[in-house]
Amino acid sequence: MISCSVETLDALPLVAILRGLKPDEAVDIGEAIVAAGFVCLEVPLNSPEPLESLRRLRHALEGRALVGAGTVLTIEAARDVASAGGQIVISPNTNPGVIGAAKALGLLSMPGFFTPSEAFQALEAGADVLKLFPAEVAGPPGLKAVRAVLPTGTRVYAVGGVDPDGIAGWCRAGASGFGIGSALFRPGVSPEQAGASASAFVAAWRSSQTA
Repeated sequence: MISCSVETLDALPLVAILRGLKPDEAVDIGEAIVAAGFVCLEVPLNSPEPLESLRRLRHALEGRALVGAGTVLTIEAARDVASAGGQIVISPNTNPGVIGAAKALGLLSMPGFFTPSEAFQALEAGADVLKLFPAEVAGPPGLKAVRAVLPTGTRVYAVGGVDPDGIAGWCRAGASGFGIGSALFRPGVSPEQAGASASAFVAAWRSSQTA
């Protein structure tokens, strides 16, 4: 039984971003990804019926994985996520109101940032994990530069353009974890394909930690 905490994420800090997921496929896709070792799944709110997919995943994966929503842009949306059973609020931007609402609701907060100013604003608002987005634009050198000024122990996930071959380089630059989207799931991908991709990312992460 896992807890809704950053320590749960630390065990395998890979977030499956299931953009475009439909409710009727949610459980099968989620089960395949969790079977590969993932402990965190995100349903972006610009997916079809995202709150219904979130509800189904939370029910099916209770105690085995954390389930949250991405592209959460407003306080009202954060409340909707909580009502649907979400455990994590993930955003592409830094919005102190959304971060504060997530924490007030007892949820984990993972806001996006791109500049040091945004990173510090997010931390001051109570963010649990920072999401460097779009990571492919900043690159590992950009992360390394920001890391130099962030408080020790700050968790920073690289999100955007990450593939298994690049994980080791990102980790050397200071990445604490990763959000993985189209390289893992996109509309039309089968549970078997999603599971195979998830396994490749898990293997790459574990290899990066022993290198």
